[in-house]
Amino acid sequence: MSTPSQSQSPSQSASQPPSPTPSLYIYAITGSDHPLRLAGLRAVGGGSGDALRAVTGGPLACVVSPAPPDLRPKRRDLAAHQEVQERLMADGAVLPMRFGMLAPDDAAVTAALDGKRAEYVRRLEELHATAEFNLKAARSQEDLLREVLTESDDARRLNERTRDGGGTYADRVALGELVAHQLDARQRLLADQVVGRLSEMARGKVMASPAGEDFLNASFLVERGRAEEFSQAARQLAQGYGEGYDFRLRGPLPPYSFVA
Repeated sequence: MSTPSQSQSPSQSASQPPSPTPSLYIYAITGSDHPLRLAGLRAVGGGSGDALRAVTGGPLACVVSPAPPDLRPKRRDLAAHQEVQERLMADGAVLPMRFGMLAPDDAAVTAALDGKRAEYVRRLEELHATAEFNLKAARSQEDLLREVLTESDDARRLNERTRDGGGTYADRVALGELVAHQLDARQRLLADQVVGRLSEMARGKVMASPAGEDFLNASFLVERGRAEEFSQAARQLAQGYGEGYDFRLRGPLPPYSFVA
């Protein structure tokens, strides 16, 4: 199985036979006895739910549909991909694939399932009755900078020295480096505090690199029976930090971050 960019190498020579054109779009791996309540859903590429089916291999199954000829991450296709996975997840454990996974035919899918059968079966058992929650958080950079200049004697002294163009070039460099270090250290501490408080209610966690002004991008594997408890705890935590913070919680989601 491959992503669109992996289906054929651009460096392939003319003498080599081309890789088979992918004909199947891959949504998720499940147990072969997993219910397929897919009526009413749309397939990626615009097909109806009738296009969705399972390719089985022993105790495993892979939910697929015909691959669209020009696959792109359009909003409607991303939504269709997510909806299929959420419907499957409602009936049991799934190993969700990222958007854009393709395979040439049923035989390739079956071979992939057979090749890692024990690993996939074990992972499905581990993910039984769980869901992923993703939490991103940011803090006002102005508030954080004000905190640094208030609480750090060195930063405050350098800031006063360089105000209105004063001080030396070395002073300005030193201030920039000191502030950057302080901002990074404080954001890391904030992230550790938030994750530490929520990890007690999760079976596992995965940390990703924050983007933009975010100081946190963490995914938590939560037992479905504790989903509401976890959501409530995250909301209360966000309220406790007050203004100047922006917490965004998404979930329950298919456990993307916990499937290698």
